Amino acid sequence: MLGMCPTLAVTSSAINGIGMGLSTTVVLVMSNLLISMFRKVIPNGVRMPAYIVVVASLVTIVQFVMQAYTPALSASLGVYIPLIVVNCIILGRAESYASKNPIMPSIFDGIGMGLGFTVGLTLIGLIRQILGANLGITVFIMAPGAFLVLAFLVAGMNIVRDKMEKKGKPLAAPSGCLTGDCASCTQSAMCTGKLASSAKNSEE
Repeated sequence: MLGMCPTLAVTSSAINGIGMGLSTTVVLVMSNLLISMFRKVIPNGVRMPAYIVVVASLVTIVQFVMQAYTPALSASLGVYIPLIVVNCIILGRAESYASKNPIMPSIFDGIGMGLGFTVGLTLIGLIRQILGANLGITVFIMAPGAFLVLAFLVAGMNIVRDKMEKKGKPLAAPSGCLTGDCASCTQSAMCTGKLASSAKNSEE
C-alpha cells in the first residue's frame, strides 16, 4: 500500500502500469540480490544510505535502458521512474528481507513482490483506462481517479479477507511497527531503548 502511492499518478493506462511495475520489479530483484550478497559487509550504521546508493544506481541504469529502447513509455512515466529510488517496497524489502537472507531466497522475494506490485498497478491502470478513456468519465483519467480505484480495490480486498476469516482460512495479516507487532519489527531493540529512555526522563 505504501509503495503504490508515488506511482498512482502514472497508472492512467494499463501499459503505464505494466511499464512502471516491471521497472520496479527489475530494480527490486537486482537490489535484493546485491544487498543480500553484501549483507555481511555493510555496517549497521550506514545500512539505509548504502541501500539508497545501490537502488539509485540500478534505477539510473533502468532509466537509461528505457530511454534507449522504449522512449515513448519513458516519456510517459517521466519523473516517476527516478522516484523508484525512494519506493517503500524496495527499501522495505531490502531492510526486512534481503539484508537477513541468502541470495536465492532474496531474488525470489523480489520477483514475488515485484510481480504483485505490477499486477496491482496494471489492474488500476486497466480500470482507469476503461472508465476514463473508453467511457468518458474524465475523473478517472486524472490523478484522483487512481485513489478512487485503489479505494474500491482495497474495499474489495477487505471483503475477501473478512470472508476468508469467517471460513476459518484467514489471509496473512500485516505485521511490524505499523500494527504494533514488535516481534516482527527489525527496529524493536532500538524502539525499546527509546521507550525506556523516555520513561526514565518522564520519571525524572
